[in-house]
Amino acid sequence: MTADDTHRAIEAVWRIEQAKLIAGLTRIVRDVGIAEELAQDALIAALKHWPANGIPDRPGAWLMAVAKNLAINQLQRKKRLDRKLEEIGHESQEAVIQDLDAALDDVVGDDLLSLIFIACHPILEREARAALTLRLLGGLTTAEIARAFLAAEPTIQQRIVRAKRKLAQARVPFEVPHKEELGQRLSSVLEIIYLIFNEGYAATAGEDWMRPRLCDEALRLARILVGLAGEEPEVHGLVALMEIQSSRFAARIGPSGEPVLLFDQNRARWDQARIRRGLAALGRAENKAEALGRLPGPYTLQAAITACHAVARTPEETDWRRIVALYDELAETTPSPVVEMNRAVAVAFAAGPEAGLELIDQLVVEPALANYHLLPGIRGDLLVKLGRYREAQIEFERAAGLTRNARERALLLDRARECARNAEIPS
Repeated sequence: MTADDTHRAIEAVWRIEQAKLIAGLTRIVRDVGIAEELAQDALIAALKHWPANGIPDRPGAWLMAVAKNLAINQLQRKKRLDRKLEEIGHESQEAVIQDLDAALDDVVGDDLLSLIFIACHPILEREARAALTLRLLGGLTTAEIARAFLAAEPTIQQRIVRAKRKLAQARVPFEVPHKEELGQRLSSVLEIIYLIFNEGYAATAGEDWMRPRLCDEALRLARILVGLAGEEPEVHGLVALMEIQSSRFAARIGPSGEPVLLFDQNRARWDQARIRRGLAALGRAENKAEALGRLPGPYTLQAAITACHAVARTPEETDWRRIVALYDELAETTPSPVVEMNRAVAVAFAAGPEAGLELIDQLVVEPALANYHLLPGIRGDLLVKLGRYREAQIEFERAAGLTRNARERALLLDRARECARNAEIPS
């Protein structure tokens, strides 16, 4: 194996094992910042020894063994073991090290789940939670996270450092929340994972319409969560939603990187394997909710809406009445102006553009949507269907002025110009 092959293998092992290492170490040192540093030191040791000695048969175990020794050294440097020695003698040191061995050799499932809950802790702001999750669990570098969210690298670095410091100062326990807190905390975890996915699916700003790497990381995190908290229906609901949405990747971008909207997409390019996985996950979410006597949660409902599109061979075959009913449920479960906006679109397809426009016009005065570019974009779509091209042109131009994504802006301006041309054609 060449040196390049070895380094690529190390990178692959690190990507798989990093979160497990950090999780196991955090349980011992009780500080995610120190745990990450120790894990990085283990990686440095691998980069030094593996090219010369070969990759061990169990590379993850090798990294954990090195990390374990580093953790012991860290504890000794801080004189935690020395204090024990002074108090009750040498036998205590052996006991502490044996406890450490047992802890680090324990099953990693609870450790990973605890790390997810720490990275997504509600005391952190959403942006900090997203950055820390991608850093600790996604394995992305600070530079990669900065590029993904179009932020300066020092800004992201400071955000991550402050998040670690805040968790340490608050002495956030390294544990899965107790049952009474689990629902609220799990909701925070799912929110952050879906936030990461959405930023990859439709980038807020920049030159790229999509950032598939972020979507892949979000899906990977959600699959980990399924293995650790699979009894919760909404975990499966989120996986279903992201699997089905990600099935459209190949069809969402044109030859020059331009956005391709849902009804213009070549559905033959949708990934049927992802759709099947998504529908299976949706079935699990619905069955688990029913078994627990719960109504479907917001991610399960959104997945069911996405499934209606996935099973329709053509846009015309879409069951819009079913989608409207699902949005009605979603509006009761998670009321928001954005849900109402999306429901209005479904109503427009089920009952005609006039009915949809009437609902959209009621949202124009909604403060939360004042600078949301999708609202004038949707209004423009409905006005086009009604032949009101001049008004539609104004809406598309307004939407273009609000979006920060260059690809989306170009699409909206193209639509505005098309409306201007149609408005000049005598009826």
